[in-house]
Amino acid sequence: MDHGTDDAGNDAAIAAVRNISHIATLPEVTVEIIELVENPVSSARDLHRLVAADPALTARMLKVVNSAFYGLPRQIASINRAVSLLGLNAVKNIAVAASLAKLFRGGNIGPHFDAHDLWTHSCATAAAAKAVAEINGRKGASDEAFLAGLVHDVGILVELQHDRARFAAAIEQAAEGADLREVERMTLGETHEGFGAALCQHWKFPASLTWVAGHHHDPLTVPTANRDLPLIVHVADQIAGEVSGGFTLDLRADGPLPEVLDALQIGESGLVTVRNAVLAALDHESPRGEMISAFVGNS
Repeated sequence: MDHGTDDAGNDAAIAAVRNISHIATLPEVTVEIIELVENPVSSARDLHRLVAADPALTARMLKVVNSAFYGLPRQIASINRAVSLLGLNAVKNIAVAASLAKLFRGGNIGPHFDAHDLWTHSCATAAAAKAVAEINGRKGASDEAFLAGLVHDVGILVELQHDRARFAAAIEQAAEGADLREVERMTLGETHEGFGAALCQHWKFPASLTWVAGHHHDPLTVPTANRDLPLIVHVADQIAGEVSGGFTLDLRADGPLPEVLDALQIGESGLVTVRNAVLAALDHESPRGEMISAFVGNS
């Protein structure tokens, strides 16, 4: 499977990913889960065997599965049952999300950046992306859209780990009004999109997620066949920033690109639906919010 994009091979980004230790390697079980689910001959029994070998991951996944979001009729006590009810792909996404949450610990570098705020924004973007996919008639892709929202800004973690001082300088310039992506290129040699695409390639993520990490700010540059998820996450990223705050220094001041909204055929009523989905995700007593808090609360 092709895990790359046309420009994710940027030397600076690849070198940075190779030189960091904290996030360059996902937990082995997570990588195995991704590979297993991508394999068309895999079974629910195979996935259950993998997840059950990691008690901490099992506990986190069961907490999410039993959240009100999934609306299951009774508490689920085993991953085997969760796989049977939700399917391989949904359980894979939960496992990846649970692993990602751990990577956003620490990373407070002043008044304008805290990694936990970035994770909260990523979770809000995930909820928004799921809503965009659903209102856009792509319900079958809503789980993948959720995961894409979680992953979209992962390149910022690469910058933080690779050169904390230069990243901090870039953040301060952006906070004073400079364009963050331009500052990233000048100070770090690449944008967080380039770093994120390189990390997704390194993690052997599906190509769809690599395109999102690499092009959520300019999704119309993505080849048409790969464009849906980057378009969805571009809108979700902007709406999540408007509604939930958190890390927003990389966002446009005037909302999603009009051309992207046109491509997705999303009007004002659709944007209202997405905003409401983000608000629900921030309300820990709502179904969406209970699932989000299962991730955010332990990051």
